[in-house]
Amino acid sequence: MTPFMASSVNVALPTIGKEYSLDPIALGWIATAYLLSAAIFLIPFGQLADSYGRKKIFLLGIIVYSIFSFLIPSSGSGTVLIILRICQGVGAAMIFSTGVAILTSATPPPDRGKVLGINVASVYLGLSLGPFLGGFLTEYFSWQSIFYINGFFGLIVLIITIRKLKGEWIGVRINKFDIMGTVLFCFSMTVLIVGFSRLHLQVGIWMVVTGIITGVFLILWEKKASYPIININLFVRNRAFTSSNVAALINYCATAAVTFLMSLYLQNIKNLSPRTTGLVLVSQPICMAMISLFAGRLSDKIEPRYVASFGMLMTVIGLFFFIFIHSESSIVFIILNLILLGIGFGFFSSPNTNAIMSSVPKDMYGVASATVGTMRLSGQMLSMGIVLMMMSISAGSSTVTNVDSNGFLMTVRNAFIVFTVICFIGVFFSLARGNIREK
Repeated sequence: MTPFMASSVNVALPTIGKEYSLDPIALGWIATAYLLSAAIFLIPFGQLADSYGRKKIFLLGIIVYSIFSFLIPSSGSGTVLIILRICQGVGAAMIFSTGVAILTSATPPPDRGKVLGINVASVYLGLSLGPFLGGFLTEYFSWQSIFYINGFFGLIVLIITIRKLKGEWIGVRINKFDIMGTVLFCFSMTVLIVGFSRLHLQVGIWMVVTGIITGVFLILWEKKASYPIININLFVRNRAFTSSNVAALINYCATAAVTFLMSLYLQNIKNLSPRTTGLVLVSQPICMAMISLFAGRLSDKIEPRYVASFGMLMTVIGLFFFIFIHSESSIVFIILNLILLGIGFGFFSSPNTNAIMSSVPKDMYGVASATVGTMRLSGQMLSMGIVLMMMSISAGSSTVTNVDSNGFLMTVRNAFIVFTVICFIGVFFSLARGNIREK
């Protein structure tokens, strides 16, 4: 449900931009506001889920997410739409922080890679359906229909969860919630991401500096807190956990904005319809879904770091080829490169998640699951932040209907140069995690 929303909205962004006369930067915030909201609440909800029940938080997340899915179509303006997307992200945080934890709690270690592979395949199935169905719905109905469909899926999931998901999973019950740590974490994440997208302005530089300083205070506070929202010792003492999370952060940072860039490129430069754009973009997540099932099982037999690192190296190659994109690039070139990225990410994701969840004790599955989600969403935000910063410099106040093609293509190429370098560095973090089975 949630990945379907993410990928389908990317295809609809040019249409939303034309309806509300939004520039590419505002369109980027329609995607980023949702990610930012989900990221800053993931770890707090993960801790609450460990204390009071993962199923309870999961159900509440489905309800919140579905309500705002039904409200977003009546937003009436870009500003209201972004605000409602923030609220939708709160519900998504509850879902993200508990889903993997519930699966891990209910699965014995020998089968964990297989089950997490099925979970990742489900995510990529949603990503696969998003561009095609999102493009179809946008072209033949309206972009609003995407949100109505998502809300309807939410009601179905809610009914199934209430009727079929029996029992409850609770980790270590914590009676005191780390309010100060939560406030510092949320503030630091917010000013960092917003400031990062405005680094070309003085206010952006000051926001990033403020975010870093707040992050330092957060670390100092969490070291002394009795019930910290972020377990700093877990990162310090657990190399496998730390390296795997950093690898995930880097991988998502290098790949998350690809769909956003390609959606604008295919519709504004190649003049493809939303439906045709969706058919092109669907090639990547289809490969992700097929490969992730195999890769998850493979990581039960082979050390996850080798499988995940191979996937990351494949991703580096795909990103490198995109550096040479231009206005006359063939659709075949785009599809083949998206397939290569899909294969790379399919080999990386489920083995990396398996490594993270296998490196912590059972009573910390909720926090670990939330950390996985935070790394994913933080990486996605950083990826969008890099693109938004570059677009702020090249596109300025241009609306989506009159973007300068040469400036846009230069932004795309520069973004892929940065993403290729970032992902290449991530390969070494992926290899540095050590062997999980020996531990």
